Amino acid sequence: MSIIWKYLDKRAGTIAAIKDYSAMEFIINNTDEEIRAEREKMMGVGSPNWDGLPHVHNPQASEERILNGIEEIDVLKERYRQAVEYMDWFKPAWDELSEEEQFVLETFFSEDNAYGNNAVYYIQEHLRIEQSTAYKRKNRALDHLTVLLFGKT
Repeated sequence: MSIIWKYLDKRAGTIAAIKDYSAMEFIINNTDEEIRAEREKMMGVGSPNWDGLPHVHNPQASEERILNGIEEIDVLKERYRQAVEYMDWFKPAWDELSEEEQFVLETFFSEDNAYGNNAVYYIQEHLRIEQSTAYKRKNRALDHLTVLLFGKT
C-alpha cells in the first residue's frame, strides 16, 4: 500500500506528514539498534525469577522466546520500511521549501513544537511581522508543501 493513502485528505495529510517527520526520522535512526537488542534477547539464556511463588516448568520457553523475537524483528523491519517509504516521499518536497517556509511549518505543526498555541507569536517576533501576516505565510507554506507532495490541489 502506498504511503500516500495514509494522507488521503491533502491539506490535513500535509499537516499529519509534518507531524510524523520526527517519528519517522527516529525510526530510521534507531531501528538497527532495536533489532540488535531484540536478537540479543532471543539468544540469551533466561534467568530464573525468584519471587517466592511456585512456577510451572515450560519446556518450550526457549522456542517461544525465539518466535516472539522473530515476530518483533518482523514488526521493526516493517516499521522501518514504512519510514523509508515516507522519507522518500516527504523529504524531496520538504527540501524544495525555502528556509522561511520550513521554519513557519515546523513552528506551527512539528511534533517537537515547544511553542504550542504561542507559535504565531514566536513567528511574529522571529520574522518581525504582524499576526495576520504570520497566518498568511503559514497558509502559503502549507499550500506550497501540499502541492509538492500531492500535485495540484
